[in-house]
Amino acid sequence: MKARSHYDTALAAEYALGTLRGPARRQFERRLERESALGQEVNRWQTVLGHLDNSTQPVAPPDRVWQKITQSLPAEKREQKTFRWHYLGWAMAASFAGALLFQISQQPPELQAIAVLNSSNVQQGSWVVALNRSKSELTIQSLNAGSLPADHSFELWLIPPGQKPQSLGLIQASGKTRIALAAERLTAEPTLAISLEPKGGSPTGQPTGPVMYSGQVSAG
Repeated sequence: MKARSHYDTALAAEYALGTLRGPARRQFERRLERESALGQEVNRWQTVLGHLDNSTQPVAPPDRVWQKITQSLPAEKREQKTFRWHYLGWAMAASFAGALLFQISQQPPELQAIAVLNSSNVQQGSWVVALNRSKSELTIQSLNAGSLPADHSFELWLIPPGQKPQSLGLIQASGKTRIALAAERLTAEPTLAISLEPKGGSPTGQPTGPVMYSGQVSAG
Protein backbone atom coordinates (compact mmCIF):
# COMPACT_ATOMS: atom_id res chain seq x y z
CA MET A 1 0.00 0.00 0.00
CA LYS A 2 2.83 2.34 0.81
CA ALA A 3 4.45 1.66 -2.57
CA ARG A 4 1.17 2.38 -4.38
CA SER A 5 0.81 5.62 -2.45
CA HIS A 6 4.30 6.72 -3.49
CA TYR A 7 3.55 5.74 -7.08
CA ASP A 8 0.37 7.83 -7.11
CA THR A 9 2.22 10.77 -5.57
CA ALA A 10 4.78 10.62 -8.37
CA LEU A 11 2.04 10.39 -11.02
CA ALA A 12 0.23 13.37 -9.49
CA ALA A 13 3.48 15.36 -9.52
CA GLU A 14 4.10 14.47 -13.17
CA TYR A 15 0.53 15.41 -14.07
CA ALA A 16 0.85 18.78 -12.33
CA LEU A 17 4.23 19.37 -13.99
CA GLY A 18 2.79 18.53 -17.41
CA THR A 19 5.27 15.72 -18.07
CA LEU A 20 2.68 12.92 -17.95
CA ARG A 21 1.62 12.45 -21.56
CA GLY A 22 -0.05 10.13 -24.03
CA PRO A 23 -1.95 7.02 -22.86
CA ALA A 24 -0.54 7.34 -19.33
CA ARG A 25 -2.07 10.81 -18.98
CA ARG A 26 -5.43 9.69 -20.36
CA GLN A 27 -5.51 6.72 -17.99
CA PHE A 28 -4.62 8.99 -15.07
CA GLU A 29 -7.41 11.43 -16.00
CA ARG A 30 -9.91 8.56 -16.01
CA ARG A 31 -8.80 7.73 -12.47
CA LEU A 32 -9.25 11.38 -11.48
CA GLU A 33 -12.94 11.15 -12.43
CA ARG A 34 -13.58 8.44 -9.84
CA GLU A 35 -10.86 8.89 -7.17
CA SER A 36 -11.33 12.10 -5.18
CA ALA A 37 -8.19 11.49 -3.10
CA LEU A 38 -6.11 11.43 -6.28
CA GLY A 39 -7.64 14.72 -7.36
CA GLN A 40 -6.73 16.26 -4.03
CA GLU A 41 -3.14 15.07 -4.49
CA VAL A 42 -2.98 16.77 -7.90
CA ASN A 43 -4.46 19.97 -6.45
CA ARG A 44 -1.84 19.95 -3.70
CA TRP A 45 0.97 19.55 -6.21
CA GLN A 46 -0.41 22.35 -8.38
CA THR A 47 -0.40 24.59 -5.32
CA VAL A 48 3.13 23.63 -4.25
CA LEU A 49 4.55 24.02 -7.75
CA GLY A 50 2.78 27.34 -8.13
CA HIS A 51 4.60 28.69 -5.07
CA LEU A 52 7.93 27.32 -6.31
CA ASP A 53 7.42 28.99 -9.68
CA ASN A 54 7.73 32.38 -7.99
CA SER A 55 11.12 31.66 -6.45
CA THR A 56 12.94 29.97 -9.33
CA GLN A 57 14.30 31.22 -12.63
CA PRO A 58 14.26 28.90 -15.65
CA VAL A 59 17.65 28.04 -17.11
CA ALA A 60 17.80 26.50 -20.58
CA PRO A 61 20.80 24.16 -20.99
CA PRO A 62 22.94 24.81 -24.09
CA ASP A 63 22.37 22.50 -27.07
CA ARG A 64 25.87 21.12 -26.65
CA VAL A 65 24.87 19.62 -23.29
CA TRP A 66 22.11 17.49 -24.85
CA GLN A 67 24.37 16.59 -27.79
CA LYS A 68 27.09 15.39 -25.43
CA ILE A 69 24.59 13.30 -23.45
CA THR A 70 23.27 11.68 -26.65
CA GLN A 71 26.74 11.01 -28.03
CA SER A 72 27.83 9.35 -24.77
CA LEU A 73 25.06 6.75 -25.03
CA PRO A 74 25.63 3.42 -26.80
CA ALA A 75 23.85 3.18 -30.15
CA GLU A 76 21.11 0.86 -28.84
CA LYS A 77 20.45 3.19 -25.91
CA ARG A 78 20.11 6.19 -28.23
CA GLU A 79 17.22 4.41 -29.94
CA GLN A 80 15.57 3.90 -26.55
CA LYS A 81 16.26 7.38 -25.18
CA THR A 82 12.62 8.45 -25.40
CA PHE A 83 11.52 5.64 -23.11
CA ARG A 84 14.49 6.12 -20.79
CA TRP A 85 13.95 9.86 -20.47
CA HIS A 86 10.28 9.23 -19.66
CA TYR A 87 11.31 6.81 -16.92
CA LEU A 88 13.94 9.25 -15.69
CA GLY A 89 11.28 11.98 -15.54
CA TRP A 90 9.09 9.72 -13.39
CA ALA A 91 11.99 8.90 -11.07
CA MET A 92 12.95 12.56 -10.73
CA ALA A 93 9.35 13.48 -9.98
CA ALA A 94 9.14 10.79 -7.31
CA SER A 95 12.36 11.93 -5.65
CA PHE A 96 11.34 15.57 -5.90
CA ALA A 97 7.96 14.74 -4.38
CA GLY A 98 9.45 13.03 -1.35
CA ALA A 99 12.03 15.72 -0.67
CA LEU A 100 9.59 18.57 -1.10
CA LEU A 101 6.90 16.98 1.06
CA PHE A 102 9.44 16.54 3.85
CA GLN A 103 10.48 20.18 3.55
CA ILE A 104 6.87 21.37 3.69
CA SER A 105 6.08 19.20 6.70
CA GLN A 106 9.02 20.70 8.58
CA GLN A 107 8.25 24.30 7.69
CA PRO A 108 4.53 25.05 7.16
CA PRO A 109 4.02 27.78 4.56
CA GLU A 110 2.55 31.13 5.54
CA LEU A 111 -0.12 30.72 2.89
CA GLN A 112 -2.72 27.97 3.17
CA ALA A 113 -3.96 26.66 -0.17
CA ILE A 114 -7.76 26.62 -0.09
CA ALA A 115 -8.86 26.04 -3.68
CA VAL A 116 -7.80 25.22 -7.20
CA LEU A 117 -10.00 26.74 -9.88
CA ASN A 118 -10.15 24.61 -12.99
CA SER A 119 -11.60 24.99 -16.46
CA SER A 120 -13.64 22.38 -18.28
CA ASN A 121 -10.94 22.67 -20.95
CA VAL A 122 -7.76 21.00 -19.65
CA GLN A 123 -5.63 23.08 -22.03
CA GLN A 124 -6.68 26.33 -20.32
CA GLY A 125 -4.76 25.63 -17.13
CA SER A 126 -5.94 26.51 -13.63
CA TRP A 127 -5.64 28.99 -10.77
CA VAL A 128 -4.38 28.43 -7.23
CA VAL A 129 -6.04 30.33 -4.37
CA ALA A 130 -4.31 30.65 -1.00
CA LEU A 131 -5.34 32.33 2.25
CA ASN A 132 -3.16 34.35 4.58
CA ARG A 133 -5.22 34.35 7.79
CA SER A 134 -2.98 36.79 9.64
CA LYS A 135 -3.43 39.41 6.94
CA SER A 136 -7.04 38.50 6.00
CA GLU A 137 -5.89 38.25 2.42
CA LEU A 138 -6.36 35.94 -0.55
CA THR A 139 -3.62 35.33 -3.08
CA ILE A 140 -4.66 34.00 -6.48
CA GLN A 141 -2.20 32.94 -9.15
CA SER A 142 -2.61 31.43 -12.60
CA LEU A 143 -0.94 28.20 -13.68
CA ASN A 144 -0.71 28.15 -17.46
CA ALA A 145 -4.13 29.80 -17.65
CA GLY A 146 -5.53 30.92 -20.98
CA SER A 147 -4.78 34.39 -22.27
CA LEU A 148 -7.17 37.26 -21.61
CA PRO A 149 -9.03 38.53 -24.70
CA ALA A 150 -8.56 42.19 -25.57
CA ASP A 151 -10.97 44.65 -23.94
CA HIS A 152 -11.96 42.14 -21.26
CA SER A 153 -11.16 41.52 -17.60
CA PHE A 154 -11.13 38.51 -15.31
CA GLU A 155 -13.35 38.99 -12.25
CA LEU A 156 -13.30 36.79 -9.14
CA TRP A 157 -16.56 35.84 -7.42
CA LEU A 158 -17.37 34.35 -4.03
CA ILE A 159 -20.53 32.21 -4.14
CA PRO A 160 -21.74 31.07 -0.68
CA PRO A 161 -24.10 28.06 -0.72
CA GLY A 162 -27.60 29.15 -1.73
CA GLN A 163 -26.62 32.79 -2.24
CA LYS A 164 -25.87 35.08 -5.17
CA PRO A 165 -22.29 35.64 -6.37
CA GLN A 166 -20.36 38.37 -4.57
CA SER A 167 -17.63 40.16 -6.50
CA LEU A 168 -14.14 40.06 -4.96
CA GLY A 169 -12.70 42.30 -7.66
CA LEU A 170 -10.63 42.04 -10.81
CA ILE A 171 -7.62 39.73 -11.05
CA GLN A 172 -4.53 39.82 -13.22
CA ALA A 173 -4.33 37.41 -16.13
CA SER A 174 -0.80 36.43 -15.06
CA GLY A 175 1.23 36.68 -11.89
CA LYS A 176 -0.32 37.15 -8.47
CA THR A 177 -3.34 39.12 -7.32
CA ARG A 178 -3.92 39.85 -3.63
CA ILE A 179 -7.43 40.53 -2.37
CA ALA A 180 -8.49 41.55 1.13
CA LEU A 181 -10.93 39.01 2.54
CA ALA A 182 -11.80 37.96 6.08
CA ALA A 183 -11.32 34.23 6.66
CA GLU A 184 -14.78 34.05 8.25
CA ARG A 185 -16.36 34.47 4.82
CA LEU A 186 -14.90 31.12 3.80
CA THR A 187 -16.16 28.98 6.67
CA ALA A 188 -19.19 27.77 4.68
CA GLU A 189 -16.79 26.46 2.01
CA PRO A 190 -18.21 28.58 -0.82
CA THR A 191 -17.42 28.28 -4.50
CA LEU A 192 -14.91 30.62 -6.10
CA ALA A 193 -15.36 31.40 -9.78
CA ILE A 194 -13.67 33.55 -12.42
CA SER A 195 -15.82 35.08 -15.13
CA LEU A 196 -14.88 36.91 -18.30
CA GLU A 197 -16.25 40.42 -18.09
CA PRO A 198 -16.07 43.67 -20.08
CA LYS A 199 -12.91 45.64 -19.38
CA GLY A 200 -13.18 47.13 -15.88
CA GLY A 201 -15.53 44.45 -14.54
CA SER A 202 -19.20 43.52 -14.53
CA PRO A 203 -21.48 46.55 -15.01
CA THR A 204 -24.32 44.92 -13.05
CA GLY A 205 -22.65 43.60 -9.90
CA GLN A 206 -23.36 40.04 -11.06
CA PRO A 207 -21.50 37.86 -13.58
CA THR A 208 -22.44 38.81 -17.13
CA GLY A 209 -19.88 36.79 -19.08
CA PRO A 210 -19.01 33.10 -19.18
CA VAL A 211 -17.54 31.40 -16.11
CA MET A 212 -14.04 30.41 -17.18
CA TYR A 213 -12.79 28.74 -13.97
CA SER A 214 -14.37 27.52 -10.73
CA GLY A 215 -13.65 25.44 -7.65
CA GLN A 216 -14.91 24.90 -4.12
CA VAL A 217 -13.09 26.29 -1.12
CA SER A 218 -11.67 23.82 1.36
CA ALA A 219 -10.77 26.01 4.31
CA GLY A 220 -9.45 23.09 6.35
